[in-house]
Amino acid sequence: MRIVLAPDSFKGTVSAADAARALADGWRSVRPADHLVLRPMADGGEGTHAAVAAAHPGHALTRVGGCTGPDGRTVDGEYALLPDGTAVVELATASGIPLMAALAPLTATTRGTGELIAAALDAGARRLLIALGGSASTDGGAGLLAALGLRLLDADGVPVPDGGGALTRADRIDRSRFRAAPPGGVQLLTDVANPLLGPDGAAAVYGPQKGATPAHIAQLEAGLTRLAELLGGDPGRPGAGAAGGAAHGLTAAWGATVTPGAAAVADLFGLDAALAGADLVVTGEGRFDATSLRGKVVGEVLARAGRAGVAARIVAGESPEEGILTLTGLAGDPGAARARAAHWLHRAGAALAAEVGVAD
Repeated sequence: MRIVLAPDSFKGTVSAADAARALADGWRSVRPADHLVLRPMADGGEGTHAAVAAAHPGHALTRVGGCTGPDGRTVDGEYALLPDGTAVVELATASGIPLMAALAPLTATTRGTGELIAAALDAGARRLLIALGGSASTDGGAGLLAALGLRLLDADGVPVPDGGGALTRADRIDRSRFRAAPPGGVQLLTDVANPLLGPDGAAAVYGPQKGATPAHIAQLEAGLTRLAELLGGDPGRPGAGAAGGAAHGLTAAWGATVTPGAAAVADLFGLDAALAGADLVVTGEGRFDATSLRGKVVGEVLARAGRAGVAARIVAGESPEEGILTLTGLAGDPGAARARAAHWLHRAGAALAAEVGVAD
């Protein structure tokens, strides 16, 4: 049998590549003769740059020290430079929520991601692929753009401080030191389709996850509105609200394009070709629920499997849905499942193979 293993990362526990390997090892323990094709996936969130890099032999991972973390503390960032000159930057590595000592909805910044981008350009990157999941801030990408030379100035000509809470003070933009976009363009990968503003926008929907109270949300919404007035662009564009509005900042200031991350990564990894002639595809993520079918890895894999006529199974860390094989169910406890996720993924792979039948 030909089996495709195409999981997302199990957030906070194992990477997509490690999840695919664990499932494969478990499957082989029961059916060693089957042909397994590993396609660890991503959707613009955690693990995207590592997954993309792993699919491109000859890539170079570059660590960038001294980046500005989302709460102003210094962090180390990383980007991948592919053989064709594309730099893959993951916002979460320098500006993600896990880097925060405490949530700071009004002051958290994307400046570190801009510093990563600048380092990649300095190293000769000719195209940028930026994964936008996991942002700690709602600054419209203002911090990121500032690191690239774009200055937001108040009425006195003083640079506006970092953070979405200060954006209402912006009076004008100084682009005189703003770096040009790379010649090959900028593609943004996101797993959300929210606009920048309004009840479905960046502040209203994702602000609470970043610690925003209703009062904070109103302030952030006003700030994003002001930023959109100054930058121009289309704040109603699907995906403009990704990463606290960083998607809008990059599209308006740099002409970036927004792409559903799961679809772009699936194309990049040749998932359709891998599915051709397959008997089964196994996908999964840390938590599977109804939202998993909207722009996420699992939904993308299931849709492509359906078009290819390939049966599919889902493995999740946990799920409220019936019929899903979960690590929590195998381990008997959520904490135990998270503590030894790779072990339970191995068990899940073996269990799925046993459903097919033990090899002779």
